[in-house]
Amino acid sequence: MPEQPDGPHGPDGAATATAKEQPRRRQARGERRIQQLLEAAASVFCTSGYTAASTNAIAREAGVSPGTLYQFFPNKEAIAVELGDRLMHDLRDTYGEALAPIAPGTSLTDAVGATVDRLTAFNTEHPVFFALMHGPDVPGGITEAHDALHTNLLGRIEGLLASLLPPDADKAHITRTAHVSLGIYKAGLELVLGHEGAERQAYIQEIKDVLTRYLEPLVGDRLGRPAD
Repeated sequence: MPEQPDGPHGPDGAATATAKEQPRRRQARGERRIQQLLEAAASVFCTSGYTAASTNAIAREAGVSPGTLYQFFPNKEAIAVELGDRLMHDLRDTYGEALAPIAPGTSLTDAVGATVDRLTAFNTEHPVFFALMHGPDVPGGITEAHDALHTNLLGRIEGLLASLLPPDADKAHITRTAHVSLGIYKAGLELVLGHEGAERQAYIQEIKDVLTRYLEPLVGDRLGRPAD
């Protein structure tokens, strides 16, 4: 039998391909394990709070040994920081969708409703985000990142409000309105997360109604006019 040539189709080529594939498989398994640990941590942080949570409790929730957990994270803070980073990345995308330019002809009620729906959907799907951001002992890295995200969100709200007003509108008033609007939403969000089902939906509607009535004197009918 003729000897198979070395290379991509010979014995050495096959061995090389297998060697390259193994690290990718290990990397995929590692990422699945990390995701498993983060989901377990989210559950524990929501149930116990960040301060009372422990790596042992997170490992139990994930169904792994503490030793397995320590292969990926050195401590509870590292888990919280990684979880917070991933959630804030997703939340930036949500902000972009929720605070996109408003189409001409859209009513203020519809615009506020769509924004509130997108933001509350993120927070109800990821209740751990609120638990981490408002806990008494949040890791410093998360606090700094959240402050930057908060500033970015306020800037987006100000920009959206400014786009609805005349160019000479008072900028200080726009800034105050953005702060108050976000404050109303955040205060209502705690009530939303504290309820389920129809009662949760009722609180979401209350937030929409309050924001709409607050913004009406400033925005007027500008959102309701069709495009020229």
